[in-house]
Amino acid sequence: MNTQLNQRIVLASRPVGEPLPANFRLESAPVPTPADGQILLRTLYLSLDPYMRGRMSDAKSYAPPVAIGEVMVGATVSRVVQSRHPDYKTGELVLSFNGWQDYALSDGTRVHKLGDLARPSLALGILGMPGFTAYMGLLDIGQPQAGETVVVAAASGAVGAVVGQIAKLKGCRVVGIAGGKAKCDYVMTELGFDVCIDHHADDLAEQLAAACPSGIDVYFENVGGKVFDAVLPLLNTKARVPLCGLIASYNTTGLPDRPDRLPLLATTILKRRIRMQGFIIFDDYGHRYPEFLQEMGKWFAEGKIKFREDIASGLDAAPDAFIGLLKGNNFGKLIVKISD
Repeated sequence: MNTQLNQRIVLASRPVGEPLPANFRLESAPVPTPADGQILLRTLYLSLDPYMRGRMSDAKSYAPPVAIGEVMVGATVSRVVQSRHPDYKTGELVLSFNGWQDYALSDGTRVHKLGDLARPSLALGILGMPGFTAYMGLLDIGQPQAGETVVVAAASGAVGAVVGQIAKLKGCRVVGIAGGKAKCDYVMTELGFDVCIDHHADDLAEQLAAACPSGIDVYFENVGGKVFDAVLPLLNTKARVPLCGLIASYNTTGLPDRPDRLPLLATTILKRRIRMQGFIIFDDYGHRYPEFLQEMGKWFAEGKIKFREDIASGLDAAPDAFIGLLKGNNFGKLIVKISD
């Protein structure tokens, strides 16, 4: 009988507005034993991402909600500690989806070998979903051309930081929007953006207009709210807007303060023939992951793309770290280190 314990964090209740620590519960259960065709995975790193807030809600969405009492979802870097599957060996590192727990069983579905990746946590960031989102959203939907102006929301975040650097590689003028002086300084001095504007500024719209004298050709949207309000009047004819998230509204419980925004948006899209397209990265582009991995791996190895991680320690740190993520407290890709 296995006497080891598997620590796991489950959804205790559905949040109303901002998630609270009480919405999560830490539980212990015996570590499961793999059956034929299964592997037992030990979580090393857990990715925390804004989409998880949507999975805490039972509102209809592109993916089913986490049930009350179920383990919170999440991508993980894991080690195979027991294998009864012919394709996996004990000790191998894999990208998996264990969720917020120490151990998980898998039959190999949605498990990808990481080989000898020197920094395994990168599989949750620059070489994983955030990097892939930035790469496909900008290049396939945004289609930036040299000399165009690209504006990036959440510019110091896991997705936005990569979007802006790719746009610079393509010869664009890049304007970032981030929260606070430290993040804006990092975006300009370390990542090479031309300008970065603090979204806390009272004159955000005026600063953005001054930074984009020729208008905006591509706006990579993952925030919404007042940032999009400032962007909308500046969008050029035939501008492109890849949309991968709207974090500003994830904790809202009712209609926005300005319900007249929709007619203005629709009119602007029509008159300026703007292309605004939402996408779910693995649903829409999963078949192109090898293409991304090859190109991004090369850029990263050559130092053309930089990437910052914000790492919390211990599974029990996950709820507070996630709550902080939704408030913009993280600086870089938010990851929880679970074990060595």
